Amino acid sequence: MKITRSEARPSLTPSADYFTGHVRQDPLAQAEEPGTVLVASVTFEPGARTAWHTHPMGQTLIVTSGAGLAQTWNGPIRRIRAGDVVWFPAGEKHWHGAGADTAMSHIAIQEALDGNAVEWMEKVSHEQYGGIVEEG
Repeated sequence: MKITRSEARPSLTPSADYFTGHVRQDPLAQAEEPGTVLVASVTFEPGARTAWHTHPMGQTLIVTSGAGLAQTWNGPIRRIRAGDVVWFPAGEKHWHGAGADTAMSHIAIQEALDGNAVEWMEKVSHEQYGGIVEEG
């Protein structure tokens, strides 16, 4: 058994190259070899969001508080809420973040392939972020 104390996993501010607005990442777990899973809690302040990105092995989000938005390339913007679980298949271009007026936190779970867990792309524009939200 291995216990990793919370103070050994300090909060991070992710790169502004890949996020818009105020975002905090709290690392939760990183598997030791031969495992490849990475787990983090991510908190987005209102209006904050990721850039477009993909994951080579897919990604699961577990929304833990608040309400946010998620969108796949050429898909509708979908509202996500505390208690929702969101799955993005491997290679699916997407973004996620807080709503315009509401913060949102989620646990992000993804696996690395050849040492890479994410491929970052262009930022989500204000026009894309401000699009029509599909409920449900």
